[in-house]
Amino acid sequence: MKVAEFDFVLPPELIAQRPIVPRDRARLLEVGAAGLRDRRIADLPDLLQPGDLLLFNDTRVLPTRLAGRRGEAAIEVTLVEPTAAPDGESRWLAFARPARKCRLADRLDFAPDLSATVAAKGPAGALTLAFPLPEAALLERLRRHGRMPLPPYIRSTVANAATERHDYQTMFATADGAVAAPTAGLHFTPALLTALAARGVEHGCITLHVGPGTFLPVRVEDTAGHRMHAERYVVGATTARQINRARAEQRRIIAVGTTVLRTLEAAADAQGLIQPGTGRTDLFITPGYRFRLVDQLLTNFHLPRSTLLMLAAAFAGLERIRAAYAHAIAQGYRFYSYGDACLLSRQD
Repeated sequence: MKVAEFDFVLPPELIAQRPIVPRDRARLLEVGAAGLRDRRIADLPDLLQPGDLLLFNDTRVLPTRLAGRRGEAAIEVTLVEPTAAPDGESRWLAFARPARKCRLADRLDFAPDLSATVAAKGPAGALTLAFPLPEAALLERLRRHGRMPLPPYIRSTVANAATERHDYQTMFATADGAVAAPTAGLHFTPALLTALAARGVEHGCITLHVGPGTFLPVRVEDTAGHRMHAERYVVGATTARQINRARAEQRRIIAVGTTVLRTLEAAADAQGLIQPGTGRTDLFITPGYRFRLVDQLLTNFHLPRSTLLMLAAAFAGLERIRAAYAHAIAQGYRFYSYGDACLLSRQD
């Protein structure tokens, strides 16, 4: 398909810079065969049914954005994911600004107790950085010196660093590894989860460590030419049993976020049963894809020309998504990571 099919113009003032407080007061656009209905996230207990299974992503965003120096020159680095390293050392794939002046074996200093050397260079500003620390020690230093890797459309300041660590994390975050938040989960609060449980809605968690490629616009003209960045996922045995039981009992499965939906599709076997385990997925879902498990998708409003928007269109139908986005813009919905959400029913 032509990528231009997924383009739209968004007024800049609709890009949310901070989350709504409390989070479950965010607006929710219900999108289904009956048309469009304006709701709130807090209405979910009335919109879902007893026996429904909600699935969340429990990845935790690491503060992997580091400001430092290469000699006398300032440099900013965002760590993306760990890679194989010798004992006693940690190596991470990273993006740097400016990257073109970084040479192999250059030393980058971020704090008195945190430095790295450039072990390899890749395309488009990619580096492999070697830290003379075991992984646990590196993560401890990242928590002290790093900042959250917020997307570029959110204005970030040093003064807001502590607030950002709270705002850009879901209540389910327990598994370290993401460099971007699974944003649909940001809308949930303990009170909402309690109300859903009282309604008879079950919930479970999978893990997909979200990478930066998930949110990037597609640069090619045709979707056939795009390749996804692979991301690591984990589906535990308990969650796999929950999903397979719900499917066998013909109960609805609702994915909270595109990361959950992609993980389920990657982890399912040919019969549509979820297999527990770990893996990597570069699954790229566009219109025409046949979904096997999920009945509804709760997701935020996504960037133009992005793989996330393409997935939403594949799930709900391109014309429905176009109508939903036009309605959301006209009604002043808030967009992107800290913005409002939509509840999509699958169009078979």
